Amino acid sequence: GVEFMFASRCGMSADLSGAINDRAMFHCDNAYYLDNITIVSHRCKTNTVSNTAFRGFGGPQGMFGIEVVVDEIARFLELDPLVVRRRNFYGIDERNVTQYQQTVDDNVIHEIVDSLVESSDYEKRVGMVKAFNDANKILKRGIALTPVKFGISFTATHLNQAGALLSIYTDGSVHINHGGTEMGQGLFTKVAQIVAEELQIDIDNIKITASDTSKVPNASATAASSGADLNGMAAQIAARKIKSRLIAFAADHFSVSEQDVRFFGNCVHAGETTVSFAELVNLAWFARVSLSATGFYRTPRINYDRSTFSGRPFFYFAYGAAVAEVIVDTLTGENRLLRADILHDCGKSLNPAIDMGQIEGGFIQGVGWLTSEELWWNESGELKTHAPSTYKIPTSADVPEEFHVQMFDSPNPEKTIYRSKAVGEPPLMLGLCVFHALRDAVASVSNNTKLPRLDAPATPESVLAAVAKQKANA
Repeated sequence: GVEFMFASRCGMSADLSGAINDRAMFHCDNAYYLDNITIVSHRCKTNTVSNTAFRGFGGPQGMFGIEVVVDEIARFLELDPLVVRRRNFYGIDERNVTQYQQTVDDNVIHEIVDSLVESSDYEKRVGMVKAFNDANKILKRGIALTPVKFGISFTATHLNQAGALLSIYTDGSVHINHGGTEMGQGLFTKVAQIVAEELQIDIDNIKITASDTSKVPNASATAASSGADLNGMAAQIAARKIKSRLIAFAADHFSVSEQDVRFFGNCVHAGETTVSFAELVNLAWFARVSLSATGFYRTPRINYDRSTFSGRPFFYFAYGAAVAEVIVDTLTGENRLLRADILHDCGKSLNPAIDMGQIEGGFIQGVGWLTSEELWWNESGELKTHAPSTYKIPTSADVPEEFHVQMFDSPNPEKTIYRSKAVGEPPLMLGLCVFHALRDAVASVSNNTKLPRLDAPATPESVLAAVAKQKANA
């Protein structure tokens, strides 16, 4: 069995630490079936600034824990860590119930890992890394493959709802307001695409304005990677309401059946008659057809009882896996990411360009979290790494020269918007493979005879300290 004890530095006030630590408990299984597990989470009040949420919302902390456990077991047994990872993955029809009693019924982690092992030449490169390390005393390489299984939904069930207001004007232009916030993740583009697809018009004819409580009240936060899932569905529902009115009007106006009315290419085809979308809208307005509608969506099939830590908190899971190869200078602790291979599950992607950017950016952000972004407080509780000179975020120079990213093309089995999957948070945790590749490099210092003791973030200082421990124990 596994006994987890999490101690979280919350700072001087609770903020969102309760929910974040709950999420860490949800995700401390990552992609592994843990039949016998005890989880205790301590939320510690400290004399430091209050901490709050960040991309992943507890998922990174939980997954970090179990990945270290699996890696330690593998090295103790003198096995390739991937062997132990595969043996403990959730099953398909058995060994598929989480610690919070949700059945994992959409598992594709086996397919993803098998495909990535082949496309990345993982097994061949493991041998090449060993040969390099045998031939070099100062420079050491490491390689690791880690999986990701991330639950999608707010674990507070009531937050899984969204509204949208859609209006069509007499010139055929469309205005949308929904409860989601655009912060650079491409949400507005995805929602506009959804409406354009429903009405079969160019996206240039669609305008989305910022969330406004006078238009769409009581909106949930744009969080939990659910922005497109929730708001996209709400916008689709609103668009379909107006579309059904226009179909009924066109059928009556042109004396055809509703089945003979089709929207395509900025036009509406009613039997043998074709008019532009704008022309039909104008005709409908003169006929006093409502050209405005609201849409409301609530995620189905979810429930969770926090008092019993059981239920179905997640509508579905997003999966992924990544391979990293690194090189370490054992005299200085300096290290570099040489190559990364990623295969990530986006379902049927709404926008491959946006999703690819989210995968790449999330991965590099996760690498920064685990290798360079160090928070350091003095004894008085003052944060001393509070500026670009001391708090090091990754830059374009940290992107590996060989960076291979692919999306796993498999429609979501759940009825999400066009069978897509959320892609905001899950990619960050793909960065775990870089930390474990560094562990692998450090372990090679003692010819893998001792378990590496590497702290995160794995800064050069941390790596050098771990190397020193390996040399002392060798």
